[in-house]
Amino acid sequence: MSIDPKLISQLLQLQFTSGDPLSSKTGLASKTDEFADLLHALLGRTAADEATGTSLASTFATDATVRTAATYGPLVALQRAASAPAKPGAYDPLIAEASAAHGVAFDLIKAIIDVESGFNPYAVSRAGAKGLMQLMDGTSESLGVTDPFDPAQNINGGSRYLAMLLRKYEGNEAVALAAYNAGPGRVDRLGIRTEADLRDKLHLLPEETQAYVANVLERRKKYG
Repeated sequence: MSIDPKLISQLLQLQFTSGDPLSSKTGLASKTDEFADLLHALLGRTAADEATGTSLASTFATDATVRTAATYGPLVALQRAASAPAKPGAYDPLIAEASAAHGVAFDLIKAIIDVESGFNPYAVSRAGAKGLMQLMDGTSESLGVTDPFDPAQNINGGSRYLAMLLRKYEGNEAVALAAYNAGPGRVDRLGIRTEADLRDKLHLLPEETQAYVANVLERRKKYG
């Protein structure tokens, strides 16, 4: 895995400019020094890490140039997302365990993971959804998921949430999928309870949700 130094530079600058306000020249100098140190560390280690398989995430955790994990957290997430291979079969045991625990079909869970994250356990959406089944932070917290990038926790939590939606909508899978994507509040406001309701009012849901339901149901066929 190679990382474009220009991309890293841009991302680092964005990270620093979007962080804590720099209200003084001293603060600016400190941030500039940190930027230079980290950029040097990243560019100097990329080739060695590629050869040895060392994760930049672990480098961030141990390198003396790193002041706080919070400062460089988004960069760690970026590196993870760039390096995580898509290995669908690797998660079958976790999916099977979650399926049995929550009474949700194995192929449905796997299809959701495929559409949500492409089997990338470190995927992060523009809205902030994380992990294989793309859990938002609030949802993760309510489900007891302390690390959304842990595949076991994420798949278990996402499957549990899906099971709750299936019970809420009396087993209507397409409606539960729409709620998983758009949120149950939006589905409820439209009065969608059954698949017949969904067919009649699907056009009132976001285009993303319309495509999402169709994509999951289509992907499910290859995992059944």
